[in-house]
Parts: sequence; C-alpha cells; structure tokens
Amino acid sequence: MARKIRLGAFLPGGGQHIASWRHPDQPVDGAVSFEFHKQLAQTAERGLFDAYFLADNLAVGFGGAREGGNARVAGFEPTTLFSALAPFTTNLGFIATSSTTYEEPYLTARKFASLDLISGGRAGWNVVTTTGDPAAQNFNLDTQLPHASRYKRAAEHVDVVKALWDSFEDDAFVRDVENGVFYDKAKLHETNHRGEHFQVRGPLNVPRSPQGHPVIVQAGQSEDGRDLAAATAEVIFTAHQHIETAQEFYRDIKTRARRLGRDPNHILVMPGVSPFVGRTLAEAQEKYERLTSLILEEDGVGLLNGLTGGTLDLKGYDLDGPLPVAPPTEGMKSRQALLRQIADENNFTIRQLYQWVASARGHYTIVGTPETIVDTLQEWFENEAADGFNILPPWLPTALDDFVDLVIPELQRRGLFRTEYEGTTLRENLGLPYPVNRWSVEQPVAQAAE
Repeated sequence: MARKIRLGAFLPGGGQHIASWRHPDQPVDGAVSFEFHKQLAQTAERGLFDAYFLADNLAVGFGGAREGGNARVAGFEPTTLFSALAPFTTNLGFIATSSTTYEEPYLTARKFASLDLISGGRAGWNVVTTTGDPAAQNFNLDTQLPHASRYKRAAEHVDVVKALWDSFEDDAFVRDVENGVFYDKAKLHETNHRGEHFQVRGPLNVPRSPQGHPVIVQAGQSEDGRDLAAATAEVIFTAHQHIETAQEFYRDIKTRARRLGRDPNHILVMPGVSPFVGRTLAEAQEKYERLTSLILEEDGVGLLNGLTGGTLDLKGYDLDGPLPVAPPTEGMKSRQALLRQIADENNFTIRQLYQWVASARGHYTIVGTPETIVDTLQEWFENEAADGFNILPPWLPTALDDFVDLVIPELQRRGLFRTEYEGTTLRENLGLPYPVNRWSVEQPVAQAAE
C-alpha cells in the first residue's frame, strides 16, 4: 500500500486562534458545550481524520491568554470528554493530554485504558511534562520542577504506564460460566516497579483493549524532549516554520529511534498546520485579516508571555517596537526559541509577532487555496519533513468545514489521503503495529530455560 498522509484534528471547543471566540461563526461557549464538541468530532470523522487531539492545562492563565486566549480559560478534562464522545463516532481516534509531572502512573494507565475500552481501541495519550508555576501551585509546589527533572520523571512514568497496560495478557479473561472460571490467574501480572520517582506494585485493574495499548503521542522538541520522543513516542506533534527545520527534526528523531533499536517507520512525525482556506487567495487573506483584527492586546501579550515560559513581562513596552530578550525558562524551552526565531527572521514588532502566532502558537500558518495548501503538505510529506499533520483550524466550526470540504478532496484527488478508514482502531488507521504483551513474549523464554 502506498504511503498516505496521516491527519489529526486539534479542536479546542473555544477555538484555536486567540480571537476565535469573537468570530461570528464561533459559539462563545464552545469550550464547555458538549453538543459543539460532538459536532466537531462528527465533522472530523466525516473528513476521515485519524484522531481528534486535545491539549490540556492544569491552571487558569491569569491575566489573559497563557496559551490561547480568555475563551480557553476553562473547559473539559479531555479523557472525560472523549469518553462521552466515543459512542457518537465509529472510527475517529481520540488523543487526550495528560501530565507525567502531576499525575501518578497508575491513575494515568487506568483512565487511558478505560477510554481505550470505551472507544473500542481508539485512544491515544499525549505525554506532557506541564510547565509553569501556576500549575505547580495547584499540586503542592511553589515553582515548576526543572526542565531536565520533568523529563527524567516523564521517561520513568511512561515505562510504568506501559508495564501496567500489560498487566492482563490478551487472552486472560476466560469467562467460562459453566466451569466457573472468570479469568486465568496465571495471565495476570504484578508490575513491581521501584524507581527513582515511582513505586508501583500493580497490576492494573483494567484489561487490554482491541489495540493493546493506547497510542503514545509526544510533543517535545528540546534535547530532552527529542530523547523522550525517540524512546517512547509513536506519534510526535511538532512545530516548524520552514521545511528545512522540519526535515532536520524528522531525520534526527528517526536516527535516534533507530539507535535505540526501534523501527523509525513506527514513529509518525506530524507538524502542526493552521490553514486559512479560501476558494481564491483573496478570500483566504480576507479570512486571515478578519480574524487578526479581532485580537485583544491583552490576549496577544499574554500569549507571548505564556509561550516564552512566563518569563517575558511586556508591560511598558511599545507593542509596535521590537521583541525584548526573554530570560531563560524552565518551561517550554523549544517554543521560546521558536518565537525568537520567528521575530528575528521576519523583523516583527511585538504586535506583528502575536498576530502571526495567534492562530497556531508557533505552528505553521498557511493562507491560501486548497491547491496551494496541498502543495505545501505534499512537499513536506514527500521530502522527509512529515508523515502527516496535526491540523489547527483557526476558528470553529467553519474553518474545520473548509478543510474537510475543500482540502481533503484535493488530497484524495492526488492520492495522498484515504478515501475510507482502513481499520476500526487508532493503531490500524495510523498503520502502527499491535504491541505484543511483554508477558506473552517472556513466558515461553522462561519456560524454555527451565
């Protein structure tokens, strides 16, 4: 089968662009409207997207937009929302964000295994390390953990979660009513993990799903983030402004994975893309300019502060002047560097910078016709810059409709995207292998040794 583009849909109900809530098409209460999220999920499935992706915050962004505007100040916890949405869809995957910094592995393993069962094998876990002091202060800390410490904890956290997901072998549940055997006790295994950050006995009290494990997604781009992604991720959500940097990241991740003994084809690199789609270039530009005109200065300044790790206080600065140097952060180091790059390359003022990143927070923004947008996606896909893309419609629902109704048919016309789902699980649709239970592999070896 010819290689196809994979597509995720990043669809916060409050909109992606920091001013989307002011757009006449966008419900002002979209972030907390279940019916609206249901509509978005069903549209994404109509467009044959692989998955519905949601980020998550563990604190309110005081003083405006820490990462997305005042309309996203409050919303649903993603796994809870996706558990409710799953029965209204058939093939669409659900990738929810959950923190390795502030959550225990057993809880993470349990809630994602549950979502995976509820959805029939369509769950994914976006692994994050959670930045910012406001979040830390909600979890018994005064300040966020250092960057390197968060990633060491994350690596161990993921290992424990994967071990817990293997607690029951695939055929452990006999459910033999006649003979009174509910499950084979020999196929239930304790985890017995003792590490630097966690002690977890196990076993997990949720069985495996039709896809074995939820798909593991990660979005780090720093050195620590790349190491974690190469070791653990099956899908990587990344941010790039140029095909050259995307190619460097793509090849670096695949090389690191190969050195660790992993098949690089089983790690899908999916940069974020925010498309403003018009039947003509003028129509697309009008959509971009209309949304840009709705940005509140408070949200724009708050966005830059959030994306630089909360270190950039712009009070008193001329918004039509240059971006000052941000102090080093223990937060999102790669995103801070990316914003500096965008400002310097384009000679942007503070106002121009927040206008440019308002729709995608550093991800690639494309303003154009379906043909020109697909030209870009095809170039990246065919030249070792991407295996697919995480699509960030700037406002909802019409920007998602534009992509589904105008861009998807052009992708299909060129043979770059599916015309129907290949399977029923997220793994099947992404072309990822089924994870063999570690105990099913280890037992025969142990028996042979005896």
